[in-house]
Amino acid sequence: MPAYVIAYAGNVRDAEVLAEYRRRNTDAVANHGGRFLARGGEVEVLEGPWPHERCVIMEFPDMDAARGWYGSEEYAPLKAMRQAASDTQIILAAGV
Repeated sequence: MPAYVIAYAGNVRDAEVLAEYRRRNTDAVANHGGRFLARGGEVEVLEGPWPHERCVIMEFPDMDAARGWYGSEEYAPLKAMRQAASDTQIILAAGV
């Protein structure tokens, strides 16, 4: 069953670092069987507050693959880059 990583980002402190993060994370996600479904494109708020500047949705084959990406040695330095450059909330949701 597919799994989805959904990230909301804001309070960008270093746009150049985030551009490098995105470039390098493309391969890291693919290396764990994932792909991007939405990656910071236009967002239209239909209901409720939305304080975020960016929304990213990634699809993985299953929860274990998504956890493998997030906990990987390959992603660890990228995660640190992202955390230093912006504030992000990330969830992992099981698909149906």
